[in-house]
Amino acid sequence: MFPTALTEMARGNPFRAPLFSLQKVDEPQQSQGQQQMSRRLAAAATADEDISCAFGSSKYYALCGFGGILSCGLTHTAVVPLDLVKCRLQVSPDKYKSIGNGFKVTVREDGMRGLAKGWAPTFIGYSMQGLCKFGFYEVFKIFYSDMLGEENTYLWRTSLYLAASASAEFFADIALAPMEAAKVRIQTQPGYANTLRECAPKMYAEEGIWAFYKGVVPLWMRQIPYTMMKFACFERTVELLYKYAVPKPRNECSKSEQLVVTFVAGYIAGVFCAVVSHPADSVVSVLNKEKGSTAVGVLKKLGPKGVWKGLVARIIMIGTLTALQWFIYDSVKVYFRLPRPPPPEMPESLKKKLGLTE
Repeated sequence: MFPTALTEMARGNPFRAPLFSLQKVDEPQQSQGQQQMSRRLAAAATADEDISCAFGSSKYYALCGFGGILSCGLTHTAVVPLDLVKCRLQVSPDKYKSIGNGFKVTVREDGMRGLAKGWAPTFIGYSMQGLCKFGFYEVFKIFYSDMLGEENTYLWRTSLYLAASASAEFFADIALAPMEAAKVRIQTQPGYANTLRECAPKMYAEEGIWAFYKGVVPLWMRQIPYTMMKFACFERTVELLYKYAVPKPRNECSKSEQLVVTFVAGYIAGVFCAVVSHPADSVVSVLNKEKGSTAVGVLKKLGPKGVWKGLVARIIMIGTLTALQWFIYDSVKVYFRLPRPPPPEMPESLKKKLGLTE
């Protein structure tokens, strides 16, 4: 049976696996249900089979969402001081000259407590974002995999990671937008409000519900490329680390060793994430600070150089954040004994078509 047209199209995919000469192979026919079950069982295989729920079950998705809440909510809240200085560098570059200077000026004017401004909307907003980001990523990854089939899932795996993460982040940003708007207003407008309880009613009274969602499009501009890079780069980096850097197969590594690989892959992905999403992050910071502003107007005001202000601080913050997020998320999976799919391997049926097996 020859590969489908979609498999043939994979030749042009820049993320494809190396293809060799295809050969005609007779294969036993399977029903769609059998094929889907085979894919899910293969994806959920673990070294010790000690799992608490089925891969793709409601419990699996719920616990993945809980892992997302912990990984995003805790890590973003922990770096609120650095995030505050980064935002002020973006919106007031004349006053805050550098990271160090930003910390000095903030402590001099507001004291040490001033570094924690915006912690509540940060915790709430990014917890909700993490729930949707990681939970829906697992949902969309399985959904798109079932659409493609086992062979095309392998051939198009990076494209699948990109599509699943972009789909998940679309909904995650809608959940994040209100709290992100309040956070930026608290952090970048001295005297406006010191707490979420003060800020939210004041914003609503001034601009209505639009005050909380006017930044959602710039958020999509910032977060969707960021998340696509975060998940696709992480997944492929893990695959490459186990293939070229780790001296033994994943199923022979202890859980602690696997989590170290997770952390390293997460940090590498985080550096790329910061660079890709920083211009949009600068626009979001200024947009949420200034009433009546638009994304296009802010972009023109900042100019080509202005959108890169605060990049070093964001690389440090996002690199550390991303590494910790993946570490926490994977730790939650280990703690609750969730299925943790190994790095993808070429299906046997595809190996036969490529003439790699007898």
